[in-house]
Amino acid sequence: MATALLLSGGLVLIATVILLIKQYDTRTVLIGSGILLCCLSLSPLSAFDAFAQRMTTTALVQSICSSMGFAFVMKYTQCDLHLVRLLTGSIKKLGILLIPIAVVVTFFISIAIPSAAGVSAAVGATLIPLLIASRIHPAIAAGTVITGTIGATLNPGIAHNAQIAGIANKQIIDFVIYHMPLSAGIMAIGAVCLTLVAVLRKEIRLTPEQLLLAQDSTDGKSATITLEESVKVNLLWALAPFMPVILLVLSSLNMLGDTKLSVTAAMIIGSLYALLVTRSNPKNITSEFFNGMGSSYANILGIIVAAAVFIEGLKACGLMGNFIQFLIHEPEFARWGGSVGPFVMGMVTGTGDATAFAFNEAVTPSAHQFGFLPENLGAGVMYAACVGRNMSPIAGATIVCAGLAGVNPLAVAKRTALGMIISLLAIALLWMGMQ
Repeated sequence: MATALLLSGGLVLIATVILLIKQYDTRTVLIGSGILLCCLSLSPLSAFDAFAQRMTTTALVQSICSSMGFAFVMKYTQCDLHLVRLLTGSIKKLGILLIPIAVVVTFFISIAIPSAAGVSAAVGATLIPLLIASRIHPAIAAGTVITGTIGATLNPGIAHNAQIAGIANKQIIDFVIYHMPLSAGIMAIGAVCLTLVAVLRKEIRLTPEQLLLAQDSTDGKSATITLEESVKVNLLWALAPFMPVILLVLSSLNMLGDTKLSVTAAMIIGSLYALLVTRSNPKNITSEFFNGMGSSYANILGIIVAAAVFIEGLKACGLMGNFIQFLIHEPEFARWGGSVGPFVMGMVTGTGDATAFAFNEAVTPSAHQFGFLPENLGAGVMYAACVGRNMSPIAGATIVCAGLAGVNPLAVAKRTALGMIISLLAIALLWMGMQ
């Protein structure tokens, strides 16, 4: 009976992966598979118990919902655009250095705007035309923005940070500071590799004719993209997106006295700051904040809840227990399974979030049993999923940037691939082995 259940579970697992690759709705696939596995295990109610338990996990709900509420406020007040203008206003004549600097600029803006597609639209509308006007290949220009989106991992409000910090029993901001060197390292690898690709492919200092040929004529674009009219940057507005991060860091360093700010408090204070400096309508600010909270629950927490139901199904049928025992005896598989698996899923599906959430939900709590630190394994899984997404031609950020540059998304993915593959090796060989 146990063997038949394991085989059935394996078939459901394979079917789940195939459905995710085919771009079926992530939440529907994971919840459906989880309920099916629990039913096969004659324990259907355990799926619903897992659903109910995860949907009310305090730390996740508070940090994720408040962070997305703050993001909606930044978009409504246009403080995010002032930040973009501030950081991109003085880098027009840097030649080949424009490539790594554009990556760094996007990296820092991504910390404040932690949506890969969102920051690509906000930053790409300025940076991509700037790079093309500097005679850099449009696909390289798009690749700089995508490479820099790794900075979103340093935002305390993203779901992965909340999940892994809870598993590792760390404060969220302490966990963010802990994996900051990895984020900076991946950004540096990506920037250097993208510059190297541009040099080796001779995709800098192109002529207008070469720029025109480089763009995808089917997109109806031309190489004569121009920058939008610059707006006068308000420094107080530009500071607003970073306000919660600054407050959390100061609190972590005990620079606010005995006050220990939570992520939720920091996001609300940041929103109040934006309200004051922009003198926006308080009613609209409040509405945007709650709209963001609702959006995050549906789209981000929904995946976490669905992953919890799926993991409960894997536990019920015995697959998860057997997998943990396998990792105890073959710990190297955790290193490569936790890196290559999310990386491949991120590349194939355009988002590795579901895989990363599921792996960290199921395996990372047991990391000590097979010789890993939970914070190292969890962060490695998170970053592997991110770099996989950054070389996916169907990721939302890639599609946005490719559209702004007027090229095929696959052309962009080809140019980011080298940096992302080297980053994956660094994650697996260097980061995950740290003790």
